[in-house]
This record gives sequence, structure tokens and C-alpha cells, in this order.
Amino acid sequence: MQNRPYIIIMAGGIGSRFWPYSRRKKPKQFLDILGTGRSLLQMTYDRFRGMADKEQFFVITYKKYVGLVKEQLPELEDHQILSEPNRKNTATCIAYAGYKIHSIDPEATMIVTPADHLILQEVKFLKTIEKAVEAAQIDKRLVTLGIQPYRPETGYGYIQYHEGKGDDARKVKTFTEKPNLKLAKTFLESGDFVWNSGMFVWKSSSLIYALRQHMPDISEIFDEGLEVFGTEKESDFVSKAYLQVKNISIDFGLMEKSSDVFVILGDFGWSDLGSWNSLHEIREKDKQNNVVEANAILYDTENSFISVNSGKLVVVEGLKNYLVNETDNVLLICPLDGEKKFRNFVSNARKKGEDFV
Repeated sequence: MQNRPYIIIMAGGIGSRFWPYSRRKKPKQFLDILGTGRSLLQMTYDRFRGMADKEQFFVITYKKYVGLVKEQLPELEDHQILSEPNRKNTATCIAYAGYKIHSIDPEATMIVTPADHLILQEVKFLKTIEKAVEAAQIDKRLVTLGIQPYRPETGYGYIQYHEGKGDDARKVKTFTEKPNLKLAKTFLESGDFVWNSGMFVWKSSSLIYALRQHMPDISEIFDEGLEVFGTEKESDFVSKAYLQVKNISIDFGLMEKSSDVFVILGDFGWSDLGSWNSLHEIREKDKQNNVVEANAILYDTENSFISVNSGKLVVVEGLKNYLVNETDNVLLICPLDGEKKFRNFVSNARKKGEDFV
């Protein structure tokens, strides 16, 4: 790689599908979910450290989490932590980061990654990223990483691509949001679909060009700020900008509209760690396919996740495909694959008191 890329880590989410372990005061990206001694954010930083200088890392996060980022990544300077005044989804988040980087280096290449993914095979991952960086050097190209699927997963979005001819980058045909099981099976059988990883690589100039083409409402606002990034006026400008933009994802707002989107195919042991169910998949299990992180006695229980951190004895009988989690002042018992209801759980728990969320 010629110029070392800038690494943009998105770390502003609330991780509601990992409630009650993940809380608003300290969401999952700041937790040591995998028991490695490092949080998911720190592991993401570590993963990319070999391909970028520490000065080229930027973390974009919700304003209330800036202190957590500083605490966990003390090697970053204050200007490398971009504070979002409101949550306005990934299009605004990435636009802010893109314009910021462009103001520093108009020739910059950016790697945009969530803070909370698991990568098991990091050497293969970095080789895939290098291919993506190379593919992104062609002007106007927007490159994303697609994960080779091995099961009909309904929890991920899918990318359909045209067959390539020699080039690692395949032109994207369609994006599909999370499908039902029947459609997911069709995608798997067709052979030209990959999981949407939510990781992107592009030149800052390519991103800004695409925003101007397809999301002028966002680009017109951020174009006005090109002169203020890196100055004391940046914070006030961003606060006003976030009040004017709509809440929309980068996939829906940009990637699905552009004809310059390409995908690099990857297979490196990836999980978006989006839910208890996805964590269950990668954890060590007993003979009945249970993950047990508790002092527990189980009877006729299978494919379940029992996680209780206190000094209690947990006795479970007759559960199949269930989650039992006790974290601090909340005990949650629900179907292991019931993440679609977690927003309701959290919303209703808040009515009982802010301490529960």
C-alpha cells in the first residue's frame, strides 16, 4: 500500500441487543465481551494498528462516550475523537468523518469500521483490507467488504455482486436488508450473495463526490464546514449540522443508489457480535450446546446461554434455546434468538427506572 490509510472506528451505538450487559452508560463496544482483557473497541484498534500510525486513527462516538474512548484509547489525541451531538445513523456519522479527514488530507484513503465486530483470522482479514484499499484507489469507487456466507442467516443484510474478471473487486448488483429464512436460503444457494459486513474503504474524495451526487442534503451542509474542521469553530458547526440532517443509514442513503459500488469478498471468521445469539455461536459449549458462564446445575436444557455473574447457584430445568442473564440489577430470561424484542425490553425497563437501562 502506498499511503497508509486513515482508520475510522464507529463507536456510538448503544448495543441494545446485548442488554442488560450492555447499558446506555457503557455500551457493548466498551465491554470485554470476549474475556480477552480488552474491550471490543480496543480490539478493533489493535487489529488495525499494524497498517496505520496511531495519528491516523479517528473514533467517532456519541458525546456521552468521549470519556470512555479517552479512557480506553489514551494514545489518541483529543482531535482524533469525533463527538456526535445526536445519534443520526451511519450516513451522517460517516459524512462527518469523511469531511474531517478530507480537510486534513485531500488524498486520503479511509477505512470505516464498526467498533464491535469479531475477526477470528486477522492475517486473512488484513490481506482482504489491503485488496480493498488497492481497489479504492480508482476515483469515485466505493468499496465494501462482503463475507462469504455459510448458512442462511436472517440477521444480516446481503450484497449481490456481478462475477468478476481478474479484479478482486466485484461490481455490486443489489443490496438487501435482513431477509426472511426462505429468501436467505435462496441467496445462499445462488452463490452470488455475501453478507454485508458494514465495513467500507474509499478515498475521502470519492465519498464526498458520492454524497454530492446522491445525498446533497447532507453534502450541502458539510460542504459549508470544510473551512472550520480542525478549528475551534468545529464543535459549534457540527452541533448545528446534526440538527439539520435526517436519520438515515449509509447503505440506504448512498450505497444502494450509487453505480460505483464494489465489493471485496472475504472469509476470515467474522461476526458482527450483534446479539446474545451471535455470541453463543462463538463461545465454548457443553455437550448439550449450552454456553454456561455461571455456577449452574442444568437438567434437560440445551442450546441455551446461562450467564450469571453473581455468587448465586443457578438451577435450570427444561429450557431449550433460552437466554438467562443476570447483570447488576437486571435478570433477563427470554428466547436466545429473540433479539427483535430487545428494543421493547429496554423501552419498558426504562419506565421502571433509568437505573435498569
